[in-house]
Amino acid sequence: MRPSTAGRLHVIAGPMFAGKTEELLRRVHRARLAGQQVEVFGHRLDDRGGADRLSTHIGRSEPARMLEQPQELLDALGGERPDLVALDEAQFFGPGLVPVLDELLVGGIQVEAAGLCVTYDGGPFEPVPTLMAQAEEVVKLTAVCVVCGADAAFHVRRHDTPQEGDALQATAAQIGGTESYQARCRAHRHPGASPRRT
Repeated sequence: MRPSTAGRLHVIAGPMFAGKTEELLRRVHRARLAGQQVEVFGHRLDDRGGADRLSTHIGRSEPARMLEQPQELLDALGGERPDLVALDEAQFFGPGLVPVLDELLVGGIQVEAAGLCVTYDGGPFEPVPTLMAQAEEVVKLTAVCVVCGADAAFHVRRHDTPQEGDALQATAAQIGGTESYQARCRAHRHPGASPRRT
C-alpha cells in the first residue's frame, strides 16, 4: 500500500488558561528545529501580543499573520506549500474553517490547530469540536480550577460586581485574561462558587 501524501490534522483543545497556545508554539519550535517550513497564523480578535504576534498568558510570543476569515488563510499562503501551518484561536474562524483546512490537508500540508472547544457557558465552541472529530491527533488540555485546584475543563466569565443570581455570565465572543475569566472544574463551573483565597 502506498503511503498517503495528505497532511495530518493535529488539534490542541481545551478551556482558557490550559496552555493551548503554549503547546502550539512548542510544536512550531520543534518543526523549525527539524528544518520544516512553518507558517503561523492567528485570529485578528486576539490582540494580546499586538497586531502581528501570538502571545500566551504567561508571556511567550511568536510572530504571526493575523486573519479574520477562513478564506484569508488560503489567500495568505498563495501558491506556497509549507510543511506545516500552525493556527491559533481556531474557534473564532467559524465553521467555514473546516473546508479550508481540509483543502490544506489534501494538499499535503500538516495542520496544527489550537482553540477553545467549549464556550464559557459550557457548550461546544465550533468549529473546534468538528475539527477534533476529523483529526489524526487530539490533545485535550485542562487548566487549574481557581476554586479547588482540580483539573478545569471549563472557563467562566467573571463579574467584579455580580448581580443576585447572575454572578458569572457566559458569552462566547470576548477575549481576555484572568481579569475577565476563571478556569473551573465541573463541580465549580456554575455561579455561586467562590475562588479560593491565596
